[in-house]
Amino acid sequence: MRRKIKDERDARACLKAARSARVSVREWARENGIDGRSLNAWRINLSRSGASEEAVSKPRLVELVPAAPARAEARYVVRIAGVEVELADDFCEETLVRLVRALRAC
Repeated sequence: MRRKIKDERDARACLKAARSARVSVREWARENGIDGRSLNAWRINLSRSGASEEAVSKPRLVELVPAAPARAEARYVVRIAGVEVELADDFCEETLVRLVRALRAC
């Protein structure tokens, strides 16, 4: 009497061995004392599930990187003698100084 396939892991191992031996599942089962009908039923069921052996047996690592916290960008309006200058948090201080100097020259 030939041995039946115990579970999914057993079925995947047998199917992989048959592929490695480059023989049909039927031939491999006969040569290795496995119930060919049992192994074939597992082969059909596994192919219907849509999960490939690689996807099930080889987990992939995915790097998770925390996203930068969302910040509302602050805007500032500086009013001097009827002139407005609008700035954001990331303004360059040197640029602001040059703008004020240019406005004073007017």
